[in-house]
Amino acid sequence: MDVQAEAARIVAELRAQADPARAEGEKRYLKSDFVHIGVPVPALRKVALSAVKAKPSREELVALARTLWDVADGGRPVHEARMAAIEVLIKRVALLEPRDLGLAERFVRDSASWVYVDQLAEKVVGALVVRHPDLAAVLDAWVADPYMWVRRTAMLALLAGVRAGEPDLGRIARYGDALIVEREFFIRKALGWVLRELSRKDPDWVAAWVAPRTGVISGVTLREAVRHLPPEKAAHLKAATRTNPGTRARAAARTRR
Repeated sequence: MDVQAEAARIVAELRAQADPARAEGEKRYLKSDFVHIGVPVPALRKVALSAVKAKPSREELVALARTLWDVADGGRPVHEARMAAIEVLIKRVALLEPRDLGLAERFVRDSASWVYVDQLAEKVVGALVVRHPDLAAVLDAWVADPYMWVRRTAMLALLAGVRAGEPDLGRIARYGDALIVEREFFIRKALGWVLRELSRKDPDWVAAWVAPRTGVISGVTLREAVRHLPPEKAAHLKAATRTNPGTRARAAARTRR
């Protein structure tokens, strides 16, 4: 594969499908400072994945992802090129090796939006951790990282194991306790999503984990966590949260602010 030529082809095909109105709307929705071309995700995915149909080598795949990620227009990253970089990694994630976790981390640290982080977290980082369980030690450091999107990645990476039927309950519990008191919406939502997906297969575990934490769990996290629980368990946990002294204290503090 001629990586530079392939990346240029992908960007050219994306530009050929440019929709300025869509680009402006997407830019506003994502509160983005990047350049947006305005290509729907299905069309973007089709263009990007055409590059890896021929089954590139691991080296070619990584080089293509890096090249696409670094595409810039007027000094600003191009949203669709970054999305294409993620898509090619996801499509051929089986080619990636433990050392490629560094590339995923670089992409996460370059990101400032869920639109990039969420796919990277579950389908690249999470997939690597499922195949190479020792990599989970890296997530142990990430969950305490100063950068919010890295902490979100650590939590959401656990989704891959949940969906594969191999949930890392120890880390879900530990990360949950580390993040449950955070006020950042995207962290609260990430914890809720992991609990929600786990509840599809192990509702008893989720209910048992949430029950002693009703005084500290946020409404955002709780709503996601109980979404697939049996109605009576969900109702019980919601009621316990409403009547918990810790919940009332937090509400009073918000009112004073």
